[in-house]
Amino acid sequence: MRCPKCGTTDDKVIETRVSREGDAIRRRRLCLNCNFRFTTYETVIPADICVVKRDGRREEFQPNKLRDGIRMACWKRSIDEATIDSVVADITTRLSLMPQGEVESQYIGELAMKLLKKIDEVAYVRFASVYRHFQDADAFIDEVQSMQAENEATEPESGHPKEEPASKAGQNGKTA
Repeated sequence: MRCPKCGTTDDKVIETRVSREGDAIRRRRLCLNCNFRFTTYETVIPADICVVKRDGRREEFQPNKLRDGIRMACWKRSIDEATIDSVVADITTRLSLMPQGEVESQYIGELAMKLLKKIDEVAYVRFASVYRHFQDADAFIDEVQSMQAENEATEPESGHPKEEPASKAGQNGKTA
């Protein structure tokens, strides 16, 4: 493995761990040239999954590209790396179980959005903004309103009016 700091390939493994899901191995390494410590991951990449892009190009499925996109959507959110890895593993497993060797990129994007929506709505909207090529603020607003309408349709009716948050209500219950 090439050291990211000095570029030499002379290193030793100082720690090895298997992920919770058992689909990856994490290795801590020490460069013997500059003593820099770095982490590598070993995963099985499903063979023969070809992604058909929107423009018709075909390329090999790369879970790391998907992970990077999801990680960017989850930036500065309280979503840990294990959750992101779980989403990527779930999508990778679903793709590997498909009978055909080709999958459209739209299918992968929709799967990612569906899973992100369950985890964090902000991460979902961020991912959707890139995936669906939002051009302006109106596209964001439309997506958020659509998500809110969907949430309201799935919430059970309690028969009670929604209470106003205490931070907005004054002592007598009137808003400022």
